[in-house]
Amino acid sequence: MARAMSEAPSQHGLEKVVERIIFASRWLQAPLYLGLVVVLLLVVVKFLAELVHLSAILFSADESRMVLYVLTLVDLVMVANLTVMVIISGYENFVSRIENVDSADQLSWFGKLDAGSLKIKLASSIVAISSIHLLKAFLDAGTIANDKLLILVAIHLTFVVSAILLAYLDKLAFGGHAKGGKGH
Repeated sequence: MARAMSEAPSQHGLEKVVERIIFASRWLQAPLYLGLVVVLLLVVVKFLAELVHLSAILFSADESRMVLYVLTLVDLVMVANLTVMVIISGYENFVSRIENVDSADQLSWFGKLDAGSLKIKLASSIVAISSIHLLKAFLDAGTIANDKLLILVAIHLTFVVSAILLAYLDKLAFGGHAKGGKGH
């Protein structure tokens, strides 16, 4: 009996060490979010390159070509928005709270997106980005084979159905617990 009691504190101490290591492992994600900041910078560079290209052909391009370039810019902005959302809310949800943010600089969703809300926003953003790609394909339909257009529509519909199902499942799982975005 005395032997069993002497092992308990030792096991408890080991358990605490393991739990601290597991909890600290969340910091292994920090380089991933910093990598996404680099990706965001690359998206900005691509946006600027596309903007320069659009400026160069501004007066020579027809209306449909202009719409395609504008949709490309909108698409890049949406990818940038999505990246910022993942960086900030992912870091906040899985690594650490972001402190010392001036209230004037705070985003409306700052600190309110939990993992479930983030998944739904990601799915919605993917649908929006897919919509832009599909619209670009239809505007350029003369150069794209019909079977490829059909595949693009099928892929887009898959994204739409997936987003709807994800939102529905999230509502089923957490609908009674969540009010205002913080329920998971």
